[in-house]
This record gives sequence, C-alpha cells and structure tokens, in this order.
Amino acid sequence: MTSAKTAPVRVVAAGDHFVLPSLITGALHDRLGEHPFSVRELMLDWPLEPFGRVAEVEEASDAEDELIEALADADVLVTQMGPVTERVLAAAPRLRLVVVCRGGPVNVNQEAARSHGVRVCFAPGRNAAATAEFTIGLLLAALRRIPQAHDLLSRQGSWGGGATYYTYEQSGLELEDLPVGLVGYGAVGSRVARVLSAFGARVLVYDPYVRGEVHGLRVGSLDDLLGRSRVISLHARLTPETRGLIGARELALLPPGAVLVNVARGPLVDESALCDALKSGQLSSAALDTYEREPVPPDSPLFDLAGTEQLVMTPHLGGASRAVAEKAARIAAAEVGRWTRGEPLAHCLD
Repeated sequence: MTSAKTAPVRVVAAGDHFVLPSLITGALHDRLGEHPFSVRELMLDWPLEPFGRVAEVEEASDAEDELIEALADADVLVTQMGPVTERVLAAAPRLRLVVVCRGGPVNVNQEAARSHGVRVCFAPGRNAAATAEFTIGLLLAALRRIPQAHDLLSRQGSWGGGATYYTYEQSGLELEDLPVGLVGYGAVGSRVARVLSAFGARVLVYDPYVRGEVHGLRVGSLDDLLGRSRVISLHARLTPETRGLIGARELALLPPGAVLVNVARGPLVDESALCDALKSGQLSSAALDTYEREPVPPDSPLFDLAGTEQLVMTPHLGGASRAVAEKAARIAAAEVGRWTRGEPLAHCLD
C-alpha cells in the first residue's frame, strides 16, 4: 500500500502504431477521474528488427533518446515498446511507476528499475482471447488445407480441388476425436483447450507449472504428450529452459504425419529441424505465426516450403487486434489509477 498522490501526476504516454498514445490518454481520463494529471504523448517507432534486442532489454523500440527527453519531469511512464534501460532510468529522477501495455515487461531493465525505486507493472492477458482465436484459425487452416484451396480457386481459377474429396490423404483431418496436445496451459492455452473441447477433440495438456483441473487429460511429460498427439499447439513462455523446446528429437516422437502449430514464441521451435520434419513427411503440415528471427530473413528455408501444402505462415498477427490495444490501455490506466490513489497494484513485479 502506498499513500495517495495529491499533486498533479505527470504521465508520459509513449505509444506506437499499435497501442496509440491517444488510446492510453483516453484510458487515463476514464480511470483517473478527477485526480489532476497531465499527459505528454510520444509516438515511438518500432525497432528495425521487431522483437530484437535493444541495449540491455528485449523487444523494445530503439528510441532511448526520445524517451529520456520526454521523461525529464515525469512521474509515470505508460508504454508498450519504450526501452526502459539503465540509461533511461538514470535520466528520469522523478519517475516512480512504469506500466507496460503487454503481457510481460520485457522492455524494462527490471534490476535497474528496482535500484532506482521505480515500480513496474504490466498487462497480463491483454491478448489471450485474440491469440487463442488466431491459434484455432491457423490450426483449422493447416488441418483442412484452407489456404491451398483458396489459392487453387482464386488465383489459378481451378475447380480441381474438388478431387481431394476422393483423395483422403489430401483432404486433411477433422478435429472431432483428434488427439491434440497443448504445450502450456496459461491464459491462451486454457482458452484453446475449451474451444477444442467444443469441437470434440481429445485434448491433452502438458504444463508442469499449472495445478488443478484442466480441460482435457493432463499428461505427465512432454515426451508422453508428443507420442500421443496428432497435433501439437505451443503455448509456453519463452525462457532459457524452453528455448529450442521442440527440436529434432521431439519431432521424431510425434506420430508420422502430425501437425505443429506455433502462435506463441518462435524460438520454442528449432526451425531447421522443423523444415527437415516437413520434408521427410514426419510432419504433414505446420502453421506458424512466430519465428526464430523476425522479420523472417529472405534466405530462411521456411520460404522453400511456403508454396507447398505443408506450411501456413502469418507475420506475427495472433495478438494484433484493436480490442487488444484498447484492453492493454485500460489495464495500464487502471494501474496508474491505483497508484495515484495509494491502492495496491494488481499486476506489479514486486
């Protein structure tokens, strides 16, 4: 519990082309009520390599200088991509609260924030619904070969795809009664499990960090899950332990002709091993929204498979919706409101 702030609060709304500064400002007006505050809006460019490393923080804009100038007399920073580095924190002596409009504060040097007495909040679950829906969409696209059928008719003007009704191996798989393994059962994975259950899929769940009941059958090991699943969908966080979680050994444990879906984090999967598994037929198809490197480099072997029926690729769109941006701004503004009123923070690192 902190004491309520009586003086006007100076906020920097450092938005970008997804979470616009104006969305943050509007949410602050709704949440701070009559408490006096001022907002300086700042539009940050995305980094040249999205989701790359900037100074000592991850997945941030490379706008340290702009942020330092804006924070000179600020009490609060609300941002999605702002690089809250040691240098930025050292140059902002008044700063006491940083709220990141995303599921984790990966763009904040957390150790430096603690040493400067700055509290750090974030917006968990902001894109859980959108990402879960997108996962189901990609899964269905891969299972039923929807993009390939669209291309055949709309681009090639061919009705020949109708012949796949009589070629079972080309017509894809139904979800009903299909064993689908989920690696991770957090905000996104649990939603995906509920939707898959409604389709009649046999849901298997592996998550050593989740306790209690799950929608589906809990499996005790990743190897067991892989051996029993015709489809696997990844929903784990990216940590040193999960980087490269799915490699050649793990893919070989899947039944031949399995399907992999990744709308979580690209580095969970060894892409070279994935390409080999697709070429050999160990995987019949894969659907990816995230990648080891983003943007995907032009010489990536994934592009050799993109024109086949085996691979569906989208450019990290799973959590990209206006509703997500609005929700993130509301969650962040609510934290600022709690801080100004001296109430406990809901999503704070400490």
